[in-house]
Amino acid sequence: MVAARALANRHEPEDHRSMATSLDEVTKSQVDLLRWTDMRRRVRAFVDGQAVVDSAAPIQVWEPHRVVGCYAVPSADIEGLLEHHRPTMPPAEHPPILTPAHPFALHTASGATYDIVADGRMLAGAAFRLDDPDLADYVLLDWDAFDEWREEEQTVMGHAHDPYQRIDCLPTSRRVVVRIGDTVLAESRNPTLLLETHLPPRHYIPRQDVRMDVLQRSDTVTVCAYKGQATYWSALVGDEIVPDIAWTYTDPLHDAEPVRDLICFYDERVDLEIR
Repeated sequence: MVAARALANRHEPEDHRSMATSLDEVTKSQVDLLRWTDMRRRVRAFVDGQAVVDSAAPIQVWEPHRVVGCYAVPSADIEGLLEHHRPTMPPAEHPPILTPAHPFALHTASGATYDIVADGRMLAGAAFRLDDPDLADYVLLDWDAFDEWREEEQTVMGHAHDPYQRIDCLPTSRRVVVRIGDTVLAESRNPTLLLETHLPPRHYIPRQDVRMDVLQRSDTVTVCAYKGQATYWSALVGDEIVPDIAWTYTDPLHDAEPVRDLICFYDERVDLEIR
């Protein structure tokens, strides 16, 4: 009976159709893997104005569960010694997603941690060498251990640049209204839509379309590797201060130049109407 069924099935047409694949889902499905990519650019890291790392062959490495990678270079491209070898294993438990807020020392792949010693200075725990044989000659580097990073001659802010990450700034004529309760904070028919890979869309609004009389400067400052340094605004709504509800890039990096001095609100903390 089995043979007969097999013979009958030989004459049935094959279905070559497959389900469509979302690239966003593909990316998410790989987050628990050790990943790397060639950077194809010169990368340097400085301490006190001196280049401790200078590599024309860097890669970027994402340890499992990390959504932001780190630079890794051949050990010969480090101007110093790797000392105090310490075998390092992944912890039994860790958050499902690791961001730059989680320390470099939280490693989710097995390897060894080293200090970098250069010109008498020790950068404690600044290097990590993976056990993975494909990456055996590469040393992962702690972003925060260095004063400055450059790709070619461009200073890099915040964290390593992801070659698969980009931003688009698109003028739009759609009407955007921002409210908290009954208070209108902004209304514009001339916003700029900023799209950033894997992040929610954001609407940046000209100041003339924002209720600047209800906004107050905050002391909060953040850094984005692709947009630059952002300063923040709180809102006075009735008798309540809503802290850090909006932000501005007053001196953006090149790709974010179209949103210079525009104001963006946290969509998830306001009532946003788009038409």
